[in-house]
Amino acid sequence: MQAIDLNLLLPLDALLTERSVTGAARRLGLSPSAMSRTLARLRRVTGDPLLVQAGRSLVPTPYAEEISGHVHALCRDVQAVLQPAAGRLDLASVHRTFTIRAGEGFVELMAAPVMAAVADAAPHVRLRFVPKPDKEAEPLRDGRIDLEIGVLGTSAPELLTQLLFRDRLVGVARSGHPLLANGAVTPDRYAACGHVAASRRGEFHGSVDDALAELGLSRNVPLVVPRYPDAMRVAAGSDLIAAVPRSCLGNGLTAGHAVGQGLKSFELPVRTADFAISAIWHPRLQADPAHRWLRETIAAVCRRAYP
Repeated sequence: MQAIDLNLLLPLDALLTERSVTGAARRLGLSPSAMSRTLARLRRVTGDPLLVQAGRSLVPTPYAEEISGHVHALCRDVQAVLQPAAGRLDLASVHRTFTIRAGEGFVELMAAPVMAAVADAAPHVRLRFVPKPDKEAEPLRDGRIDLEIGVLGTSAPELLTQLLFRDRLVGVARSGHPLLANGAVTPDRYAACGHVAASRRGEFHGSVDDALAELGLSRNVPLVVPRYPDAMRVAAGSDLIAAVPRSCLGNGLTAGHAVGQGLKSFELPVRTADFAISAIWHPRLQADPAHRWLRETIAAVCRRAYP
């Protein structure tokens, strides 16, 4: 068994309290370079990054937050503090709540199968899905959310991603809509319809308009709603048509979802780019066994839903 160096406890406590190499060095009367070497040694001993860069500051990993109070009290079990953090995960004994930021379409179609897969393996794990008003990285950096699901929309260089599935826009209209009843859906006939757009920012213009503009066409968008499910409900109850992600229509786990709303889908008569739906997280959680298990579980459910 590796010998435990009790001299590491004091600098570990200073680092977790100050959350700054410079501040911890000043607190112990050491040089910043000496404290940096000590932090590197602590990372080797514990097997965890402990403090991870987030912008201009350092944030603790879940393991660091877990041991901070024990370290501050000099620990009842020194070996548990200084052993590597990673180990075999006992899912049955994990009591934890994960906060996930995702779009309404994902929550509507995937929250139930994801929760079922989580509960089957880890009965004491809870999931909290929260709204996605923007794609800012700060909630991931400061720990307000544990995982984001969607299109990567921030330039934060440190964020890590895992592809869940690829998506694309398709058209939807109510059953019996004239666009679908009278021949092929051409760009001209499509543009001549009334459209409902979905935009969190309330924008009338989108990628479909760019594609139509290349053909010298434009569409009439009298209505903008904040979410794709809203646009689908409007389309089901009116003559307006919508462009929504293919994933919103249902999947291998929720067959017939769009049909149940009285909608029919069709291929857009213009080309728009596919986009990647990813799991996004901060490096502070990369080495956390429970978080890694959650990511793998969500990815497996998505593979079943969108093979």
